[in-house]
Amino acid sequence: MLPAIQAGALLTNDSPLMMQAFGLESSACSGNWKLLKVLDRFALDRSIQAGGWNFFFMAAEVKGMFLGAPGEKKIQNALQRMLERVKQQRFNGLEVTGIVAKRFLGVPYAVVTAHSRHLQRSCYLDSAETRGLSRHNAE
Repeated sequence: MLPAIQAGALLTNDSPLMMQAFGLESSACSGNWKLLKVLDRFALDRSIQAGGWNFFFMAAEVKGMFLGAPGEKKIQNALQRMLERVKQQRFNGLEVTGIVAKRFLGVPYAVVTAHSRHLQRSCYLDSAETRGLSRHNAE
């Protein structure tokens, strides 16, 4: 069974070695993307920084939309489309920032919003090409 996604969820497709280095637990979500089980965001940030790593937050918002009321399966489908866009940009994380139900002319729909995240050692964000090469080398 897939985990329920809600606002604040962090997903990553990074190597298991890195997950162990920071003491992170995760559950399978979509393909090779995993949902992090993080109780305290501040503790996670401190742990990452103490290890000499940086967890970038991209300002550009990624959106997914679907018709109908928000349900687990519909949210998962929207999230899969969003993860494909993040993967194309070669980021290794995604943070869900909102799931909002709306109506237009009586037709229900929902919008899932998220921001790309990227975990890397350097304090300067690598180019997409470099991010792709480092991901390939890690695998």
